[in-house]
Amino acid sequence: MGTLVMKFGGSCIGTTAALNQTLNIVLHESHQWGQLVLVVSALDGVTDILIEAADMARLGDQRGYRRIVATLRTRHVALIGTLPLEINEKAALEGEIDRLLLEMLNLYQGIAEAPTEKAALTQYDATIGMGERLSARIVAALIRQNGIPSVALDGTGLIITDDTVGGASPALTETQHRVTSQLVPILERQIIPVVTGFIGVDSSGRTTTLGRGGSDYTASILGSCLHAQEVWIWAGVDGLMSADPHIIPSAQVIPRLSYEEVAELAYFGARILHIRMIDLLRNSQIPVRVKNFRSPRRAGTLIHQHSPHTSQIVKAVTSISGFSLTVPLSSYIPTLEEIVEQVISAVPSGYADVATSSRSSTHYAVYFLTPTAAGPNALHQIRAALSSALQANPRTQQWELQPVQIITVIGAHLNEVPGVTAGILQTMSGIQILALMQGPTGCSLSVVVAVEQAVDALNRIHQLILSSG
Repeated sequence: MGTLVMKFGGSCIGTTAALNQTLNIVLHESHQWGQLVLVVSALDGVTDILIEAADMARLGDQRGYRRIVATLRTRHVALIGTLPLEINEKAALEGEIDRLLLEMLNLYQGIAEAPTEKAALTQYDATIGMGERLSARIVAALIRQNGIPSVALDGTGLIITDDTVGGASPALTETQHRVTSQLVPILERQIIPVVTGFIGVDSSGRTTTLGRGGSDYTASILGSCLHAQEVWIWAGVDGLMSADPHIIPSAQVIPRLSYEEVAELAYFGARILHIRMIDLLRNSQIPVRVKNFRSPRRAGTLIHQHSPHTSQIVKAVTSISGFSLTVPLSSYIPTLEEIVEQVISAVPSGYADVATSSRSSTHYAVYFLTPTAAGPNALHQIRAALSSALQANPRTQQWELQPVQIITVIGAHLNEVPGVTAGILQTMSGIQILALMQGPTGCSLSVVVAVEQAVDALNRIHQLILSSG
């Protein structure tokens, strides 16, 4: 019956009701597939809290990070207390939670006492990846209680990566060996492994993380190594949407998308999938389904090799934050380009990309975006680093940084169908377009607009999507 890898996000396991719904899904699918592998995120909001605690440790705020650890214990133990577990299972689980939290306190102490920032960063990933280790043990215990053998596995025993802090890349050959030797025997014994998403380990044994949303990436890595039939991403929405439903209430589920379309969606702002998971699954030809754990019978969105040929060319519109750097041509442009390259190289990997640049008779402009996987602080950090570098260089004394929004239209063969681009631009009549760019895959068209005009642009383009569907 094949192998299915299912990833459950934080909203799927953060409450008793959500955990019970997740359990029902696991019990049902265990009868439909030969082998199941689960990948879990931390409980909703836990990773952000762990980042806050790590930052407190870097500042030496012992009271602050201890308070957060105590809050995390209260939340996890309270959740365990609501679950129908036997007394011995519950006691063992609470003991394991306490052991992990003590390990976390020791890591925070190490960060606080680190002699340099570089030394502190070596322990940073181990602390922010602790949420997945906590949640995996709870999910595995709940499955065991329902008569199915299950075990929690740390990603550090399976996913081998490079040593990049905050956004490591997997070493696939070494990871394949680990999966074959450590994970496959468990599956052959009909045990359901619950693997921690988000975390891995480098060659020196240091815990690493795969970037924001990295649990999706974990699922795709395991799916590829196991030659899974499908990978399912369970979330709190019915699938990938035609727009962000928090901004555009009329957003609709997109039934099918190609790998290329989804890669553009993820890069330009859709937060459901990790951008780096797409290439891996495309290369392995493994379909992905995005489904709502509250409505498991709904089809969700299927992602596979080819987008279906339909009359609806434009399928989705996204928005992502960025900023523009504008300088007069009297500035020394080669120096400016060197500064941009140096700043992007200096900040953590994946924190910023140059979306496009333009030049007029009097000014030169560069437009930056920060991918969603970089996290909420990336935009501020790259702007601060660039501002500092510009101020320090005597050849770039006149410059201006301004926030912008990059609105991207997604659809297969956008560049091949006459009139599509013209129709999109006509829809935006009256909105100032600062820059325009066509994606090299031919399935994305991006416009840069002022922040205050972004919602209007999104609404207009989404109305175009609805009217053409």
